[in-house]
Amino acid sequence: MTDSENTNTREFALAAAKLAAERHCTDIVVLDLRGKSPATDYFLIATGTSGRQMRTVCDEINRTARDHGIKRFGRAGYEQGRWILLDYIDVVVHIFDAEYREYYDLELLWGDAERIDY
Repeated sequence: MTDSENTNTREFALAAAKLAAERHCTDIVVLDLRGKSPATDYFLIATGTSGRQMRTVCDEINRTARDHGIKRFGRAGYEQGRWILLDYIDVVVHIFDAEYREYYDLELLWGDAERIDY
């Protein structure tokens, strides 16, 4: 990955975190997984207030990705609205409801990753 690609990826991860905050998600964390995960560079983890709100946030994050020239590779959990995963290869977005967020505790799993202020 070139420096400009990495900068765009990081900017997208931070823009998505800001968008989640503006749309009333809570406990938002951006983890830098470069050098720690073979699958992705950044995780965005947030808690939503309802399935409807979580889907709206994900739709807006997807529009933000397009604005950054980033294509979505996959999406899971959208219909259920308990844990929605958006996979942009270099950035993976996790929007949880409170129960699933506590159960899966991804921050603990990636406890050695640097947290990035957004």
